[in-house]
Amino acid sequence: MKFKFRWWVGCLMVLCCFRQVVAKESAGEAGQTEILKWPDGKKAAISLTYDDGTVNQFKVALPLMEKYKFPATFFIITGEVKGSKYKPKFIGRPFATILAETAKTPTGNANFMERTCALRFSGYEGMGDLHEKIGGTFEEGKKDETYRLVDEAYAKIRKGELKKAAEPEFGTPGPMSWDDFRDMASKGYELASHTVSHPYLSTFDDANMFYELEKSRDEIKEQLGPKYIFSVEYPYGTEDKRVLQKAMNLYPLTRNLMADKEVQDLDRWDDTDPGTPKKDYVRWQRGPLTKTPLDLMKKWVDTSLKSDHVWLTLVFHGVDGIGWEPEPHQKFETYFKYIKAREKNIWVGTFQDVGKYIREKVSAKVSAKISDKDIQVMLTSPLSHLLYDYPLSLKTYVPAGWKKVEVEQGNGSKMLETGSDAGGTYVTYPAVPNEGTVTLKPQP
Repeated sequence: MKFKFRWWVGCLMVLCCFRQVVAKESAGEAGQTEILKWPDGKKAAISLTYDDGTVNQFKVALPLMEKYKFPATFFIITGEVKGSKYKPKFIGRPFATILAETAKTPTGNANFMERTCALRFSGYEGMGDLHEKIGGTFEEGKKDETYRLVDEAYAKIRKGELKKAAEPEFGTPGPMSWDDFRDMASKGYELASHTVSHPYLSTFDDANMFYELEKSRDEIKEQLGPKYIFSVEYPYGTEDKRVLQKAMNLYPLTRNLMADKEVQDLDRWDDTDPGTPKKDYVRWQRGPLTKTPLDLMKKWVDTSLKSDHVWLTLVFHGVDGIGWEPEPHQKFETYFKYIKAREKNIWVGTFQDVGKYIREKVSAKVSAKISDKDIQVMLTSPLSHLLYDYPLSLKTYVPAGWKKVEVEQGNGSKMLETGSDAGGTYVTYPAVPNEGTVTLKPQP
């Protein structure tokens, strides 16, 4: 009995060892292909995004990004761009009619949004600052206080206590033209929507909200092309559900919220450690302000590199004294240099490109066929190839004798060197989902 028991134990040990060897060998079996978490096997992604389109973003920050060869996304207020067709305006009844009604009927839930919109575009002095105060108070949930602010403003207008502004507060041409933006787009920068006039959309009725979102989109499409209507950021970082729904119907990707089930979205005010969520990806927004310590900003980068799933989305505004919460250019320079030094492990991509990569990665399927002459890889995704066209990074194991590999997809081809790891010999390469079979051939 002892002999039989030992014999079976020995057989089981041999079998276990055999399975481990097979598992180890099959891990790098020729033809086995995986989609890498980030392009070229990097450990994290960073997007540099700018809001509002203030002059020093282009005069000061842009040259620094060109110096370090960083792409970026600029969320622009389209109504302020020179040559824009769609200007800020109120969609609704005559202002005089609304003004007369305010003398008889107090502001409440039924009329608040119409009155707020009309007030903002009424042309009276101080309506910009008042709109920000009304919007901030409304999003804090203080509705009664908001209604009071609206009633007080209309009362002052009726009494003649407010003067018409000498110049429009919204739609005044800024520093940039569409020609300038076309030049930036040709260099790889993303220009994206920040609405027509930068309002608190949560305080706007549907007609005026839709105008701000749709006409900004239409302007960008007409001026720059359909590639640049992928992303939107509506002002003040609002996450109002009504606004989100309207925006998501017009734009594939919003910076305000990424609701994909595979993504944990952490906004600028969320203190959650981005390394703790268990989802495939974490989009971690951080907004450097004037007093944000540079060491803390560097720590954001370091924290992103501790996990393999973090997309650090940086939100900048003012530069060198111009714009909201401005940062000095020296701080930008030091920070970009810090990121550049870690570029081996960090993918710096536009907001659109990183968003596309994530969605393609989690939805795509890959398979391969190997023959004596080549390896054929099929990469497919249920996403529309008209929108989702960013190359995914694939890693395919090849026979040990392959030193150089020609990779072909469609009309394009690349000659690449192979690498090796514990699994065997492999090659990494870019491939676009739904763009045809990728063929790998050994080269002398």
